This record gives sequence, C-alpha cells and structure tokens, in this order.
Amino acid sequence: MKKMFAIGIAAGLASLSACHSTPREQTADNIEANSEAVADNLEDAADNSTGAGAAALENRADAVRATGQNQAEDMRTNDPDTNLANGM
Repeated sequence: MKKMFAIGIAAGLASLSACHSTPREQTADNIEANSEAVADNLEDAADNSTGAGAAALENRADAVRATGQNQAEDMRTNDPDTNLANGM
C-alpha cells in the first residue's frame, strides 16, 4: 500500500513539473525526442543491414542525434526576437 502511494506521489510530481515548462523548453524537448526517434529507426535499419550500408546508417543516426541536440540547445539558449541562430 505504501509503495502504491509513493508511486502515485511520484507520478503527480512528475506531471506537475512538466506543467511548469516554458513553451520553448517543451519545443526543445520535442526536437530532442523526434531526433532520437529518427536516430533509433536508422539504427534499427542498420541492425538489419550489412556492410557499408549498415555503417552509413549508423553514421546517419549519429548525425541526426547530434543535429537534434544542437537544435534543442539552440532553442533553449537563443532568444528568437534578438538572435536568428535558431531560425525563428
């Protein structure tokens, strides 16, 4: 019973912490999540491939992941009204 109560409290706190995110932070999180999903799909495809094709897919997955992280960081740190680095 105590374990269920603790899990309920943890879930409630997690949902409350998500509510206090700014729209920019939520957008940055979405960018990261989307790039991770694409990179994971590329890695899955690489697992089903062999040779140079597999290596190319792994490299592409790494590039997608890095680009997503860079774009998310740019979203978090640059003000679109004063700095066009994030393309907004």
